[in-house]
Amino acid sequence: MLEAETRTELSRIAKAANHDPAALMAVVDVESGGRVFARVEGRAEPLIRFEGHYFYRLLARQKRNQAVVNGLAHHKAGRVRNPRSQRGRWKLLKRACGLDRDAALQSVSWGVGQVMGAHWRWLDYASIDALVFRARSGLEGQVELMLRFIEKAGLADELVQQNWRAFARGYNGPAYARHGYDRKLENAYSKYRAMCGPALRKDPSKRHQPLLLRFGDRGALVAGLQGQLNRHGFALFVDGDFGSLTRAALKAFQARNGLAADGIAGPKTFIVLERPVLALDGAALPAA
Repeated sequence: MLEAETRTELSRIAKAANHDPAALMAVVDVESGGRVFARVEGRAEPLIRFEGHYFYRLLARQKRNQAVVNGLAHHKAGRVRNPRSQRGRWKLLKRACGLDRDAALQSVSWGVGQVMGAHWRWLDYASIDALVFRARSGLEGQVELMLRFIEKAGLADELVQQNWRAFARGYNGPAYARHGYDRKLENAYSKYRAMCGPALRKDPSKRHQPLLLRFGDRGALVAGLQGQLNRHGFALFVDGDFGSLTRAALKAFQARNGLAADGIAGPKTFIVLERPVLALDGAALPAA
């Protein structure tokens, strides 16, 4: 059972996103087991699970061999065991980050929706760091990840209609029935609907909007954009403030790469920003 404070917060988030609060609570409850934070080194952190088979796939051969020897990677799912405690899992992640930080962060399922970091591009985040930042920012950030996945996976209508069998297949995979995932969702929904009252019907015209950064925005996502522009040859001060210099650099980058030079960073711009930077001789330069 989700705590009262968590239910209140989820109800607010659900209504803002035009979702049925009881349906959102049901998914969060089943996915998280009713626990939305873990206390790790004095900080409230999202629940994580490290997937060693993802780490195996994302690493170059030399690092992959080192990871296998150190028990951090395996070509088969489930062979790298997660500690029972979240504190132990964060220590495991820290070890993996010591070998390859980006690959390690992508090899984790994050937060109440257990969304894999490897989906960051598909979910329209500027970088894996942007996804992780949102996951660690609080319950709202965790739910944002989950709702983006639901929208991208085409499961929003199933959630609205409480078609738990179809939702379970899409969200949990073809083995959902073996674990009774759909029945767990249905039971949880009935429980939370009794608390929340009549279902909120979602307006199908309101869909998830992709990440857009523009003049006047501030924060870690803007700092990540500035860092990416610097990697492509610009000399911006990485301060997280989308001012006139950042806009001018972005427009120049967009024009140089055949994009609409509107000074707004959206999915197409982020995709190009992630490409390797080429030296004059065509050799790929390491990322900054």
